[in-house]
Amino acid sequence: MISLISVIVLLGILIFIHELGHFLAARISGVGVLKFSLGFGPKIFGKKIGETEYVLSWIPLGGFVKLLGESDGVALAPEDEKRSFLKQPTWKKMLIIFAGPVFNFLLALVIFVIVFMSGVPNLTTEIGEVQKGSAAYAAGLISGDKIIAIDGKNIAHWEDLRPVIAEGKGKETEIIVERQTQKKNFSIKPMAAKSKNVFGEEISTYLIGVSPSGKVVIERKNPWDASVAACEKTWEISKLTVLALVKMVEGTISPRTLGGPIFIAQVAGAQVKEGIIPFILFMALLSINLGVINLFPIPVLDGGHIMFYAIEIVMRREISIRVKEIAQQIGFAILAMLMIFVIMIDIERMNLPLINDIFKYFK
Repeated sequence: MISLISVIVLLGILIFIHELGHFLAARISGVGVLKFSLGFGPKIFGKKIGETEYVLSWIPLGGFVKLLGESDGVALAPEDEKRSFLKQPTWKKMLIIFAGPVFNFLLALVIFVIVFMSGVPNLTTEIGEVQKGSAAYAAGLISGDKIIAIDGKNIAHWEDLRPVIAEGKGKETEIIVERQTQKKNFSIKPMAAKSKNVFGEEISTYLIGVSPSGKVVIERKNPWDASVAACEKTWEISKLTVLALVKMVEGTISPRTLGGPIFIAQVAGAQVKEGIIPFILFMALLSINLGVINLFPIPVLDGGHIMFYAIEIVMRREISIRVKEIAQQIGFAILAMLMIFVIMIDIERMNLPLINDIFKYFK
């Protein structure tokens, strides 16, 4: 029950934020908005303010925006023509569509800023164990040493170690450690090793052979530093999302790693039990994923509309309605098949004996 409520709340908020972006962009650009609904389906109640009807509907999965002159075949008064969506310059229509995914990224940014300002636990750079025979062992590093700099670069957290060491590409490295109250300098030559990246691919890297002590410090950032860190985190997750999808197409990553609504519900329920911070961080992750996926050039999605408008700019003429309708139908079919696929993966992941027996006939 908690999982179901969690996923409804999550998806509802994310889709509503997405539509809020379209709504505000249309208003700012002077396009008329006929309806702005919180939720779908039959309305509970609505109130008209100016030309816009604000509606609360029964199905709480997001919302929708109905723009003036959004579709062909609707007769408009002459004074309304200039405020019609379809009569706007192509670049303005692109910006209105683009605002949806942008608001999903902004939601993630706001969440990350709040979390970074509230305080994030980070592993300290104190060494817990030194592997025998490793570069660190040969250099004389011991348990309890605190790494404070590598090749002149200050090291604040344990997660900073790997990228700095990797940059050296195995060359002789100077490490400064704090041992009790003294600072010590040992040159160290990282050893080449095989490791796995976030996608499970085997990669070559360089290690010095130490593990963290497990001590944690809570770091709270000021508003500026929190904003910078939030932008970096949003960009990092966006890149990973795109890269994961590319690797899936290439066959490097199995499509079975995808998660559908059942999987999201399970994870959301688990995050709720962990606390509010894990839950809103999961919301930020989903919001970024929704923003990225919506920018893919698939008809029906925002990216598909933007693609059509970009083609129109290049061709200097509008694409025929018939072509757009066919493309929309194809896009809808693709999304429907993808949704069925991920739901089947979700069900198979539940590892229910009866379901497993049924799936045997489809393998």
